[in-house]
Amino acid sequence: MATINSNFLKLKAGYLFPEIARRVRVYTEANPDKAARIIRCGIGDVTEPLPAAVVKAIHEGVDEMATREGFKGYGPEQGYEFLRQAIVDNQFADLGISADEVFISDGSKCDTGNILDIFGKGNVIAITDPVYPVYVDTNVMAGNTGDADEKGAYEGLLYLPCNAANGFVADVPAAKADLIYLCFPNNPTGAVATRSQLEAWVKYAKANDAIILFDAAYEAFIQDPEVPHSIFEIEGARDCAIEFRSFSKNGGFTGVRCAYIVIPKTVSGKSDTDERIPLHQLWSRRHSTKFNGASYPVQKGAAAVFSPEGKAQVSALIEHYMGNAKLLREAAAAAGLPVFGGENAPYVWVGCPAGLSSWDMFDKMLGEAQVVITPGSGFGSAGEGYFRISAFNSRANVEEVCRRLKALVA
Repeated sequence: MATINSNFLKLKAGYLFPEIARRVRVYTEANPDKAARIIRCGIGDVTEPLPAAVVKAIHEGVDEMATREGFKGYGPEQGYEFLRQAIVDNQFADLGISADEVFISDGSKCDTGNILDIFGKGNVIAITDPVYPVYVDTNVMAGNTGDADEKGAYEGLLYLPCNAANGFVADVPAAKADLIYLCFPNNPTGAVATRSQLEAWVKYAKANDAIILFDAAYEAFIQDPEVPHSIFEIEGARDCAIEFRSFSKNGGFTGVRCAYIVIPKTVSGKSDTDERIPLHQLWSRRHSTKFNGASYPVQKGAAAVFSPEGKAQVSALIEHYMGNAKLLREAAAAAGLPVFGGENAPYVWVGCPAGLSSWDMFDKMLGEAQVVITPGSGFGSAGEGYFRISAFNSRANVEEVCRRLKALVA
């Protein structure tokens, strides 16, 4: 009989967002008269149409494919040069990144999980708490952890607590780590790291011969000009960091699928024989073997994000979502709840009313206000007592959520 990867059996019953969907489905089936009132502010999925410049470019790409002269078959697995160069010119100018250090993919969620393919066993893995669940679950699947305890923490992971006291930015640990997951602006808390805080992490990584896995999927939402958008703005990061970026939230590509990972040729790991091996060549091999590339029309659309028209349209989208975040922050504060995030990120992190757990608040918001939120405990034990509200929605829906939240908690 074929055996299975038993590491999957260590996972908790269900991934967070399918569990939220299940609870919403159960509620709507039991309360069909209230189904139409439900407003979803749980999963961080964009709601506004694609930028017009992107739509035009995708159409042009499809039209090209409809001609013999313009038809494209299998493309380069690493991505078309026109997109890789546009990314470097517009996102990493003067940071020492070259186009061949950029790999196009179909999503950062995939990349942050798949990156484990190029790392060996026995690494000490540091993960912030609360945290985007993909980081934890993919390490469990890969066999990098033991079993979970009663609070859901997995043996073998180095958890870095994030709380109100440290501004939801983890402190550099005293213990040694080999792989460090950092996400800024942070999902779920909306926190951002200052330049000095990132400098401390780079210094730590270099001192411990560690690799920083830097998820910058929400960098376009940063409003504070003093906050770095990329880990590569920090001196020395090219020797110890990998960065993940996405078109999902800034360009509205959640249903289109396009992202990229940046791996400098100067960052390396150690082989079983203590030889230094560039991670770039390992990922290139992995990417070429396991990925056929994002489609040509999609990459045309992604490149249009960097056109003058695309930049203006993306800026308008970000302004819309950040306007939503401001309203949600103000409503939660008016209701007397502790509020974090929402100033440089599209997520608002809110403390639960006294006596309510994260899932209690989820049930209360759904059952009494017909609003779907995300319970903080779904992001780790340190998220207990909080909930996340997504600003990805229409202005009318957000204004209604604000009214319902204040009425519910008042």
